[in-house]
Amino acid sequence: MPEPNPARLIPALRAQRIETPSWAYGNSGTRFKVFAQPGVPRTVHEKLDDAAQVHRHTGVAPLVALHIPWDRTDDFGALADHARERGLRLGAVNANVFQEEEYRLGSVTNPDPAVRRKALDHLRECVDIMDATGSRDLKLWFSDGLNYPGQDDLRARQERLAEALWTVCERLGPDQRLVLEYKLFEPAFYATDVPDWGTSYAHCLKLGPKARVCVDTGHHAPGTNIEFIVAFLLGEGKLGAFDLNSRFYADDDLMAGAADPFQLFRIMYEVRAGGGLPGTPESAEGGPAIAFMLDQCHNIEPKIPAVIRSVMNVQEATAKALLVDRQALREAQESGDVLGAHAVLMDAYDTDVRPLLADVREELGADRDPVAAYAASGWAERIVRDRAEGRPAGWGA
Repeated sequence: MPEPNPARLIPALRAQRIETPSWAYGNSGTRFKVFAQPGVPRTVHEKLDDAAQVHRHTGVAPLVALHIPWDRTDDFGALADHARERGLRLGAVNANVFQEEEYRLGSVTNPDPAVRRKALDHLRECVDIMDATGSRDLKLWFSDGLNYPGQDDLRARQERLAEALWTVCERLGPDQRLVLEYKLFEPAFYATDVPDWGTSYAHCLKLGPKARVCVDTGHHAPGTNIEFIVAFLLGEGKLGAFDLNSRFYADDDLMAGAADPFQLFRIMYEVRAGGGLPGTPESAEGGPAIAFMLDQCHNIEPKIPAVIRSVMNVQEATAKALLVDRQALREAQESGDVLGAHAVLMDAYDTDVRPLLADVREELGADRDPVAAYAASGWAERIVRDRAEGRPAGWGA
């Protein structure tokens, strides 16, 4: 059975912080079509206004990740002030070295030195933006790769990548980090330059303490044991961030916890066991500072309610992970009680934690039912009315 006294979980649940992505609030779609919705933000400031509604109703989403150049503005210091006025902070700065014509054959691994310089200049610009916003993390994802055998030299591309990452790390301030994402495939189909956690880990290991791995839950081959990756990276002190989303087939970018909530629970349990959840007995001062970011787009569903639902899904997985009776689990493991150990996990997972989370939200001054509260707030109707003119934001596919 789960550990008694669920109230003991409240400090950890109150301390949870989930980062929402600015691009989740804009128009998005498939590789074939971007589907427009009324009321989507036209500027990065309006994206923050929408993100503030998510935080208002959930109480645990005060951070917003930026994507450059999608969120470029004339004054990033003023943008940080705009966020603070709405109870938010600016989170990770995401670089974009995949949408320029020059990057057809890659960015920092491109065989053309001029293209590599252009990409590196953009990465340095992103660090400048971090300086202005007070952001801690520079999140890097590279679409670089090859479509055909022999198209380029595989080892040379790794050397170019290492050189670029080292240059960026040298530019970071003492409290800033580089988190390196990976992706199995797409848009490169023969060989991706950062295809898996091992490649990211190897580069981050060479770069030192400022570099950590970002685990995107949608970027793995079918059947990959993501919680094993999480446990390993936590043990090595190299897990820096999550991009939380759901997938059925590939990089679907669906709402976190929608496709396989049991997987999200298993991941959050390993985070807890590895000391990655603040407010738990397993966490320690100076332990892993993990960024729990959503990375998803909402093509056919309303955007703000979908982000709210995703935050709630992460909360539920976290609460269930906190309910696991670790002593009972350890005893079953040490005695070789296979079914008993599995039952300890399942007892926690099968517990309805929604009433507990409603109590936590109430303590935080948020709403017991965030989805219903947002629907009743009138915000959805207001933005449709107020944002009728102008060009909606989107990721331009």
